[in-house]
Amino acid sequence: MDRKRTLFLIEVAVCAALAYLLDLVSGFIFSRLWPQGGNVSIAMVPVILMAIRWGLKGGLLTGFLFGLLQIAIGMPQVYHPVQGFIDYFLAFTVVGSAGIFSKQIKESFQQGNKKRQISLITAATFIGGGLRFLAHFFTGWIFFGSYAPKGTPAVLYSIVYNATYMVPSIILSIIFVYLVIQSSPRRML
Repeated sequence: MDRKRTLFLIEVAVCAALAYLLDLVSGFIFSRLWPQGGNVSIAMVPVILMAIRWGLKGGLLTGFLFGLLQIAIGMPQVYHPVQGFIDYFLAFTVVGSAGIFSKQIKESFQQGNKKRQISLITAATFIGGGLRFLAHFFTGWIFFGSYAPKGTPAVLYSIVYNATYMVPSIILSIIFVYLVIQSSPRRML
């Protein structure tokens, strides 16, 4: 196995584990606020950093392993196999979709274009976080709609419930991804 491939696999494993630990800490802090799961977290940051550094392959693999860790050693809330697959494997894997902006983000740092850096990191994080939100929204609507207050449509309940933790998580992730890359762009990119 060549050196670059070994480095890739090590970084994927370390970032997936870091994402899991960040989410675990947030889960303990916010566990009472979202009884059906979810919390405000910067756990997407390592996945997005891998997506930017290594492209789609790095991001998707890191997200998938993060979801696998959630199922294997986390505190998953699985009520149906389809819900478990979507909420853990699919939702965390698609965060790695931020990798579609990898090349453009690297170029913006090489050019020193701060405005473009911020807009591309925002777009990448919004795509990854937005796709994760859609996965959680779908399972919330289909599998957790019965928790909606009387008279509240399940669709609306799922949008509001998931937005209360996903929107702050996406905003925090944008800030942290930018700060981490900005602190050492040569090493991060």
